Amino acid sequence: MSADARSAARAAAAARPALPRAFWWLWTATLVNRLGGFVVVFLSLYVTLDRGHSASFAGLVTTLYGVGGAVGAVAGGLLADRVGRRATLLGAQLLSAAGTGALAFTQGRAALAVTACLVGLAGNASRPAVQAVVADMVAGQARVRAFSLLYWAVNIGVAVSAALAGVLAQHGYTPLFLGEAAVTVLCALTVYRTVPETRPGPARPADDADLGAAAGERSRRRRFLAFVAVTFLVGLLMQEVSTALPLTMTRAGLSARDYGLVISLNGLLVVALQLPAGRVLARHGPAGPLAVGTLLLGAGLGLTATAASAGAYALTVVVWTVGEILLAPTAMAAVADLVPGHAHGRYQGMYSFAWSAAACVAPVVSGYALDTVGPAPLWGASAAVGALAAGAYFLIVCGRRGRRGRREN
Repeated sequence: MSADARSAARAAAAARPALPRAFWWLWTATLVNRLGGFVVVFLSLYVTLDRGHSASFAGLVTTLYGVGGAVGAVAGGLLADRVGRRATLLGAQLLSAAGTGALAFTQGRAALAVTACLVGLAGNASRPAVQAVVADMVAGQARVRAFSLLYWAVNIGVAVSAALAGVLAQHGYTPLFLGEAAVTVLCALTVYRTVPETRPGPARPADDADLGAAAGERSRRRRFLAFVAVTFLVGLLMQEVSTALPLTMTRAGLSARDYGLVISLNGLLVVALQLPAGRVLARHGPAGPLAVGTLLLGAGLGLTATAASAGAYALTVVVWTVGEILLAPTAMAAVADLVPGHAHGRYQGMYSFAWSAAACVAPVVSGYALDTVGPAPLWGASAAVGALAAGAYFLIVCGRRGRRGRREN
């Protein structure tokens, strides 16, 4: 690299705003917490192998865990705005730790189902609070970089915890769940001690001079609700990866091992590419990356209809994973841009709810589609939904930016 190129690189690095120290504490706690996230990986096996219940009951317990997560996303967002980010994070994580520890000793079908639902609720209640803290403390285009880093930490944690849980489960599920509870308590106390309260003051009631601002607030709310509706569609597409894709591959004569190898590319690519992608995304507005990422997501899933070998399926995973890398952190940052600061918690909660709701609906929709119309129409429809969602994202975000530009002029 020439001296001029090195100088330009140093200047670009210096121009990039540094993230606050509190963000790195939150990032580290998120990584460690995800590294110890064992319950969701082995919940169904724990219910069947350790507790001796049927596979259908294990499916019910897993569904209730997801339902609890959907409720927790909304509740956590509301509490983050009303009682504060720190208190919500501490309470949700301590409750999650208590529920996880209790799950290791719970007996009886009803108790297992209720406890799993509460663990899902408490565990997901912290997500909108974390996202609200990031939105509060990081402004402008640096938000995309911050959310990229957070998304990277989550994916590393999930990948490592899945492998680690497989080894630890050989020694029993009780130490596994108690270990997760201990890690969760440690992370909760660390965040409470190192991350300050970031919740802005309550919004001032509007008077006659603020009618224009109130109208703008209603417009932003409508755009946000449209954004959430589109996110639900995108969530349905993402969930097909774990519901429809393995069934499609086995119908094509491939094995579960083939699916495992193919889908592992997703985690590897996210870990390898998310950080450099985040640095690039931070230099652009959200509309383009959102649209391109969603188009690639839909296109990659659509290509699944033509795949006939493990290598071809691997290529489709590469395409839609690049879309995921562009889409996921940019969408979180776009939510923060769409809403007022005092409402980051509740709006991030609604955004998380869209993903949780999609996780509950997608298995039923995908299974029904595979049984009635077959794989090719399902994946073709996925490409069409991806294109529709990409256009909708672009119009929602660009519409907001265009109106803001006219006001500034």
